Amino acid sequence: MFYTNVTRIKHFFILGFPGLSPEYYGLLTALLFILFLAIAIGNIFILVFVICHRSLHKPTYLIFCHLALTDLAFGAVTLPKLISKYLFNDSIISFYGCFVQMFFVHFIGATHSFILMVMALDRFIAICAPLRYTALFTNSTVSVLCGISWLMPISWMVGLVLDALTLPFCNSNIIVHCFCDHITLTVLGCEKVREVQVVGFGLAMFSLLVPLFFIILSYFIIMVAVMRMSTSTGRMKTLSTCTPQILITFLYFMPRCFVYLANIVGFTFSDAVRIVVVMLYSQLPAVVNPIIYCLKTKDIKEHLKKKFLIRKVNFSTEAR
Repeated sequence: MFYTNVTRIKHFFILGFPGLSPEYYGLLTALLFILFLAIAIGNIFILVFVICHRSLHKPTYLIFCHLALTDLAFGAVTLPKLISKYLFNDSIISFYGCFVQMFFVHFIGATHSFILMVMALDRFIAICAPLRYTALFTNSTVSVLCGISWLMPISWMVGLVLDALTLPFCNSNIIVHCFCDHITLTVLGCEKVREVQVVGFGLAMFSLLVPLFFIILSYFIIMVAVMRMSTSTGRMKTLSTCTPQILITFLYFMPRCFVYLANIVGFTFSDAVRIVVVMLYSQLPAVVNPIIYCLKTKDIKEHLKKKFLIRKVNFSTEAR
């Protein structure tokens, strides 16, 4: 439905994956539902597992909990509406509902970036100042830093939404995406679009590049410190403590940087390819991260092994 600039758009239509044949809607709905369940189960498991084991109440694992919470929140904000679209043919989202979704999409993304920066700081202090780690990086310190990571983006994300709300929307009300984000929403405006998008791009770059710069600098210094260690065993053991963090950071930042750089150099994607790429890099890490926490983190892996062995012993005893 279209409106003139005399009336006001009352709702938007989520297009989803353009060009997808209706015969595949059932399969896509099933895949999206499985994806949502995997995100929910994996990240809730990490939250409950860390909370229930007092020995894991350490700075590193508290940071993992905050990351799991952002992954869980992002999936909850974006996937249910998309599933509803393909399951019930419910493509409509209210005008203000779309802006609310846009706020949470960018707010959660920015928060995740800054929590990754806190995670890099954790490894930096642990490796470069190990004797002072327990004094400098306590649970209280992590709670404060992660709390700031949650609170700080709120101010500019509210400003981002209010700035976008000043646009007159008198063109198409079809969101060419799987959820409402700043670019796909503001492009539907008919005045001042360029100015609003420049502000949004600047805030996106700040939320992405400031944490990324700090993370790269931290891991560069960590690598220098590791290379100065006298034994290869010590180097490997120290690097292994960074493996989960490096993998999680790579999964989050690298696809985003690729997309932004591609746009800068003039390499454009079709709408269908762009949407698939965005969905892959925004949703799949939320599925993979809990697996990394469990398989690449020594303490969590040891706890899981103990639980598995205890259950195996109990099962063998009952069988006899």
